[in-house]
Amino acid sequence: MIEGSLCRMSDSPWKTAADRRSEREEKRIAVLRTAAQAFNELGYHATSLDDIARRLNVTKPTIYYYVKNKEEILFECVRIGLELLDNASSEVIGHGGSAYDELVAVMSTYVGIVTMDFGMCVIRVGEEPLTEESRRTLRGLKRRIDLKFRSLIERGIAEGSIAPCDPKIAAFTLSGALSWVARWYRPDGDLDPAEISRQSIALLLNGLRPRPA
Repeated sequence: MIEGSLCRMSDSPWKTAADRRSEREEKRIAVLRTAAQAFNELGYHATSLDDIARRLNVTKPTIYYYVKNKEEILFECVRIGLELLDNASSEVIGHGGSAYDELVAVMSTYVGIVTMDFGMCVIRVGEEPLTEESRRTLRGLKRRIDLKFRSLIERGIAEGSIAPCDPKIAAFTLSGALSWVARWYRPDGDLDPAEISRQSIALLLNGLRPRPA
């Protein structure tokens, strides 16, 4: 009976190295996402590794299998959030349409990301608790995002789809206003991210003046 069972077994009960790496990465992301949620709710300094472990239903030593310390967790949370913003912008820019249309798409994506765990952590917590070296790395990512906003505005001015303005001031104003959404957004609030995005973009690009009838 055992021999027959062994003969029928064609797959190894042990996972491949690739499967183990994939599983470890999934768990690592779960640790980071849970930490981001805690940082956003409680603040970085008020959140302990014990808090994160309790939320995951694991022991504190388990956390150390995936990260070295709380500072590394924050660095990774902010880095992921910034890379999400940077990559989302790259997916939109240069794929057809006017610079104005692309700017609207980038702004909409921006709101969507800063209302999610990692993006929200970029705004609510940021890089201030980290070492200078870590802050320098993250500031480099922020500059890339800012330059994409500026280049879109500059292109829009050149092609006539955006009114003449100082691209630097415009970029800071738009990204600053959209980033602030992460400060007051509540998942259980009256407005979902899509509606917040629609109304915020309309106000920023069209102003508060009534349109002619």
